[in-house]
Amino acid sequence: MKSKKMNKEENYLADAYDRGELQLENPTEDFLQMLAAAGENTFKKDKQIKIRLSSHDLIGIQRKAARKGVSYQALIAGLIHQYVEGDLLEATR
Repeated sequence: MKSKKMNKEENYLADAYDRGELQLENPTEDFLQMLAAAGENTFKKDKQIKIRLSSHDLIGIQRKAARKGVSYQALIAGLIHQYVEGDLLEATR
């Protein structure tokens, strides 16, 4: 069940499942509620900030957001979140 879209660990787990070495379990209601609460807390927007941007940068962000079908505020918040989580890498010079 190997796929080019899965990473090495995911392929290892898929192969183990295919060989019958792993079995899926139905999660308990308590576990599902804990995951839902964790997800809600992770993505809850509870702080507001003000920033100054150049007109050029704001227009560029608004255009990119429009192409993605999201608000420019959501795009900026998503970029900040990716950076904080280490998913958005800095370019090295």
